[in-house]
Amino acid sequence: MTSRYPVTALPETDARPTPEAVDPAAPDGSAEAPVYPNPGDEPLGAHTDDRGVRRPPRPLHDPFYDTPGDLSLLDPGTIVRSRRVRLGFLGLVPQRNLIAHQLAFRSTDLHGRPELAVTTVVTAGRPATARPPRMIAYQCAIDAVADACFPSYALRAGARAWGSFPQLELLVIAALAARGYVVTVADHEGRGGRFAAPREPGHRVLDGIRATLAFAPLRLAAATPVGLIGYSGGGMASAWTAELAPAYAPELPIVGAVLGSPVGDPGQAFRKLNGGLFAGLPALVVSGLREVYPGLDDVISRYGTTEGLRRLDALREMTTVKAVAHCAYDDFGDYIDVPLDDILAGEEVSAVFDDLRLGVTAPACPVLVVQAERDRTIDVADVDALVGRYLDGGADLRYLRDRSSGHNSAMILALPTMLGWLERRFDTAMATPGRHTTRSFLFAPRARRGFSALLHASARTVIGRHRSTAPTRNRTAPSPEYR
Repeated sequence: MTSRYPVTALPETDARPTPEAVDPAAPDGSAEAPVYPNPGDEPLGAHTDDRGVRRPPRPLHDPFYDTPGDLSLLDPGTIVRSRRVRLGFLGLVPQRNLIAHQLAFRSTDLHGRPELAVTTVVTAGRPATARPPRMIAYQCAIDAVADACFPSYALRAGARAWGSFPQLELLVIAALAARGYVVTVADHEGRGGRFAAPREPGHRVLDGIRATLAFAPLRLAAATPVGLIGYSGGGMASAWTAELAPAYAPELPIVGAVLGSPVGDPGQAFRKLNGGLFAGLPALVVSGLREVYPGLDDVISRYGTTEGLRRLDALREMTTVKAVAHCAYDDFGDYIDVPLDDILAGEEVSAVFDDLRLGVTAPACPVLVVQAERDRTIDVADVDALVGRYLDGGADLRYLRDRSSGHNSAMILALPTMLGWLERRFDTAMATPGRHTTRSFLFAPRARRGFSALLHASARTVIGRHRSTAPTRNRTAPSPEYR
């Protein structure tokens, strides 16, 4: 079978695609997308329509993710190719009236090397809003190494990714799109599933924002305001994005970042979760980082038992839920030939843990951090420490803690608070810095109205039908202020 995405050399001249090359189809999908049946015919920025694919291939076997020639010739965020896809709740319920495009673009890995990354852009099928266009970069809690958990696969109709968190997070993504937002959802772990790798998730998210702004059918101005939001692993990716934005993408107008239960110190999380119910999460981190840090891989290969190495390799095909169930109460000390404390105190592992720690640079945009005090997955003390580092760096930060919630319940209960805070940043309302502890996010201001709207949007996602909930005006006709 001939690939529609041949690997070809990139031009040495200006490689930015023209609007015609990106997507001649109308935003509502009414026009036919071009097809390039012969290898070598596909121009940079070529568009295809994959809505007819009933069983999408996994990313590692999908030529859409292939790297075309020398990416170093392109600027970060340049679109290499795009396609129209269908979304499906849990892969089973097609989402009518949600428009989804996927953009493959040039980004940068941890070591500064160019790489291909992918983002999924979601808009309402009948967009309506009484304001200029706004974008939200939503970071999913991928929390896995397997490519089945990448949002670009897990969100698609026909995907088999049961046990992946992004499939459930479609409920939030759809609600944001229904409110008139352009939602961009990057595969922030990259094609290799490098769970918890530092810095590069921020590169992929920021370049995904650049690619979304440049995607011609959306008709977005460069000054379109952008908000960041994510929870747990998505909160960690959002934190890297907020930290890196001033230096890596200073031109992006980021109005605020919501960091839900960010993993501020993955090294401490490893120590605290090892041997417990959620031991699968640090095991997934180790599995994902082996190719990132050769020194860490050497330590694991040198001291790991045959059974330990087998279990780590098996995680590469497991969704998050399956990995957590498979590794519950595992102790890394049982799968190495030397005491675990000696390994953790070693130079190679200590250097890795230091590199993973957030908070070296304070975000320049306003930040909201939310955290449950009874969280058994992310220790509140580690989030307190991250908040302290941000405040020491001069961040404009609001920190909300919940006395009664756990990790998963806090995400649900805090959603109206998180989305409401981000909404006010778009409206240029001044953020109120400080620290506040509440009995429950359930009793936060506007929580009841926020839950009602989210439940309504979630119900429509479950049945696959959506409609805009904002006052009517064409989203693709921004006011002169944003042209």
